[in-house]
Amino acid sequence: MSSSVALLAGLVVGLVGGVLVAALLRRSRRPGPEDTAPADGAAPEAVLARRLLDLIDPAVVLLDAGDVVLLANPAARSLGIVRDTRLLVPELLELARTVRDGGRRRAEVSLSSSLVGGGPRQLGVLGVRLERGPGSPGPVALVLQDVTEARRVEAVRRDFVANVGHELKTPVGALSLLAEAIEDAADDPTTVRRFASRMTHEADRLARLVRELIDLSRLQGGEPLPELVPVEVDTVIAEAVDRTKLAATAKQIAIVSGGERGLVVKGVESQLATAVTNLLANAVAYSPEHTRIAVGARARAGFAEITVTDSGIGIPREDRSRVFERFYRVDQSRASRTGGTGLGLAIVKHVATNHGGSVSVWSEEGLGSTFTLRVPLTDRTTTPTPAGDAPAEHDLAGGPAAAHAPKGRS
Repeated sequence: MSSSVALLAGLVVGLVGGVLVAALLRRSRRPGPEDTAPADGAAPEAVLARRLLDLIDPAVVLLDAGDVVLLANPAARSLGIVRDTRLLVPELLELARTVRDGGRRRAEVSLSSSLVGGGPRQLGVLGVRLERGPGSPGPVALVLQDVTEARRVEAVRRDFVANVGHELKTPVGALSLLAEAIEDAADDPTTVRRFASRMTHEADRLARLVRELIDLSRLQGGEPLPELVPVEVDTVIAEAVDRTKLAATAKQIAIVSGGERGLVVKGVESQLATAVTNLLANAVAYSPEHTRIAVGARARAGFAEITVTDSGIGIPREDRSRVFERFYRVDQSRASRTGGTGLGLAIVKHVATNHGGSVSVWSEEGLGSTFTLRVPLTDRTTTPTPAGDAPAEHDLAGGPAAAHAPKGRS
């Protein structure tokens, strides 16, 4: 457990000591699951301590020498680890017995979803022997704190650091090798130009990776989210189209804008423009030459839905749910050729989340994909008007949006 959790656990153990007298006084009667009232005649301090235990987040269980539950606060009972006067988790009973011999122990215990519901839990546990009775072990207090989310965040952080290191090694290593090759080919201008061009490509990829890492860090809470203000969706789409026009022109891909005009959302214009740009850039990167990409918006159920539809390669069904993850790419070799970093869609996801919206995708292999970015509308949104150059309905909306993403997208 972390230092803050340990400090809280120590405070709780002190409170348990204050409640021990009251718990022992009512030991002669069997407590029920809802029995939280202190025993009659308990000291005022014990009554106040018991009330505080009932209000705090950590789960607290007090066991006597025979492993009978003398006290369990509501947090402990909500975990499903206590039934009447029995502690149901063998690992916790074993920890209590170890504490009676050693005095104090820390451990982590996993609870199955059958006990707590809604998925397994990881608990940090502090066990303390409160006193030793004459000739026999005394009661034991167990203080349990849910550390599931903390452990998940730690795992994500470890994976993130490992992934960043791996992604940085590729362009850095390539630049080093190319520099050596240029040095060896100093007398061959044609070879030097070819290697220099490749160095420029790798340097651009490295710069893009660093920039997107910074953007992702800001979106994930590294910096406070700016105030959400009214933003015109038409402006966001126009900016995104302008940013990707050069890459699309190089592949002779037409980007067609359409949908409803005049939509206004609550957001940060720069972030929304980045999100739509990333969707368009992916569509351009993974679409064949001489094809078309449609981007448009519509109002639906209080949200503006910005869709980007392409006729690209699509994705296998088994990979659709993972492409919004950081650094996840289905087709690694293709991603390397296009210079993808594996962060573009992760940035889109965090932009959507920070704006109280969502992002989803419909896709079929060989038919293309439609991404849908949903952002809450403001009260300033005017009556939308259809665009004169809007593509057909299926071009803007594609198939039904599902929480998946397309092959090889980054």
